[in-house]
Amino acid sequence: MAKRRPKPVHQMTVAQFEATFPDEESCAAYLVARRWPEGVHCPRCGSVKVFPVRTMKFKWQCYECAPNSGYRFSHLAGTIFENTNKPLRQWFKVTHLMLTSKKGISALQIQRMMGFGSYSTAHSMCHKIRSALVEPETKLGGIVEVDETWIGGKDKNKHWDKRGRGGKHAPNTKVPVIGAVKRKGNVIARVLGAVGTYECEQFVREAVSNKVSLLATDESRVYHGLSDYNHEAVNHSAKRYVIGAVHTNTIEGFWSIFKRGIVGSFHKVSRKYLPLYVAEFQFRYNNRMNDDIFGAAISNC
Repeated sequence: MAKRRPKPVHQMTVAQFEATFPDEESCAAYLVARRWPEGVHCPRCGSVKVFPVRTMKFKWQCYECAPNSGYRFSHLAGTIFENTNKPLRQWFKVTHLMLTSKKGISALQIQRMMGFGSYSTAHSMCHKIRSALVEPETKLGGIVEVDETWIGGKDKNKHWDKRGRGGKHAPNTKVPVIGAVKRKGNVIARVLGAVGTYECEQFVREAVSNKVSLLATDESRVYHGLSDYNHEAVNHSAKRYVIGAVHTNTIEGFWSIFKRGIVGSFHKVSRKYLPLYVAEFQFRYNNRMNDDIFGAAISNC
């Protein structure tokens, strides 16, 4: 009998977070354990010959890269938390809020909940966390669906005194995003400069292995050159959405979550920062079954 798909793992609750991270020291110890699971090493030269500073917690000295004076570093060196004036526990709390919000949480809401004095503080923290959630490039296999979508609104729908603004005063301010997803697996999404044959084919060849059992797309002409793939398409314009195993319902489900997050939580996203929001939604989707999604995020910070 076929195995049932495991149920989604519940996120860390607020009570669990408070119990796990009651103070700054517990957060620092957690960061050290996640960052250096096999032992502390120098973030500058990678040497494992480091010596703890007895008078200061979570500080070490390396003489490999600085034989004369020694290079002193802390658990924050080389992370997004370095040179911050906010406690590490607040960074962890913001990360927890972002990961437990399926459709994302805006920086303004973060400011309200955390009590920050300025919006720019919450905005900067959220973007730094998103940059840490960017995943390394991999290639998908099995049955893969590819589709593109558009984020943003049309210039004609803006208020009359705001029309003509935006990137290069383009009449259409929508930004294209392309994605590929493995059935019951991970998704890879990327912001495109334009939806053309070259851009779409390049993305597919970088994100999808040419040994996939099936590459499913819609009828768009930008995918017609993928003859080295086992490529099948469904004709949405003819109201044909599923032909056996050929459909794009999985990737469209991801677009549904992404668009509802943009419209409902963030309301609007600039072209400049859109790749960071794509990385955030991609990380949450790919770790939806991960027991330790918070630990995976902190490890990347």
